[in-house]
Amino acid sequence: MKTLHRSDRKRIPLGSMMGSLLFKNLGAMDYLAALSLQERLVQRKQKEKLPDIILLVEHPHVFTIGRSGKESNLLCPGEVPVHRTGRGGDVTYHGPGQMVIYPLLDLTSTLRRDVHRYLRQVEQSLILTLDGFGLPSERRPPWTGVWSGKRKIASIGIAVRRGITCHGLALNVNTDLGYFKRIIPCGLAWAEITSMRKELGRALPMEQVQEKFLAHFVRVFKYAEVKELCHEDIQIGSRSEPREVPTTSASNGF
Repeated sequence: MKTLHRSDRKRIPLGSMMGSLLFKNLGAMDYLAALSLQERLVQRKQKEKLPDIILLVEHPHVFTIGRSGKESNLLCPGEVPVHRTGRGGDVTYHGPGQMVIYPLLDLTSTLRRDVHRYLRQVEQSLILTLDGFGLPSERRPPWTGVWSGKRKIASIGIAVRRGITCHGLALNVNTDLGYFKRIIPCGLAWAEITSMRKELGRALPMEQVQEKFLAHFVRVFKYAEVKELCHEDIQIGSRSEPREVPTTSASNGF
């Protein structure tokens, strides 16, 4: 997809486009800093009716617990920080080698009022991405997420705040799967966790996986174009604890 190639990307300020998808690759970023950034952007979308936004990021080692999560599913976190957060789902791990995506989408439009449809579209974007690397995957209802055979490879846990989605999904690319042994992932004691590296027998360039996912996300959600979000608009670097905001959580994915 031509608009996704680095040489073709255009940086545009927030508020200058509607009906498009704005993206930003944040690189490696602390979990709380990324959460604070989401909070600020969601608030701006609620006030200013901004275009949809998608953030791509890798986090340092961290465990998070969703609104319905049980602390008993944290078996031995050790030195890894733990944060309770406002998404749906239970406990999960984020860390280097994992592609984390935070879509900030407006679900108030007539075509997007169904949260469950939104989750299925996110799953489809993941399935198409994995298929592009020769890795078959599928849904396993009633659980949200994507599976490679009987092994879970991607998790989804979201929240919806006044019609705007936040939090998102995590795909294990080159992830150290040993950290998942310190928890009961997603509260599913029987679930085995896998990664693209384990399934394919080789490491993959993270940027290549991110770009393929973004291309499929654009097609599945039928955006006319995708543009890069200006650095100045996201104020990267805040590590302040985000304040709690009333949410509607969804998904048992994480």
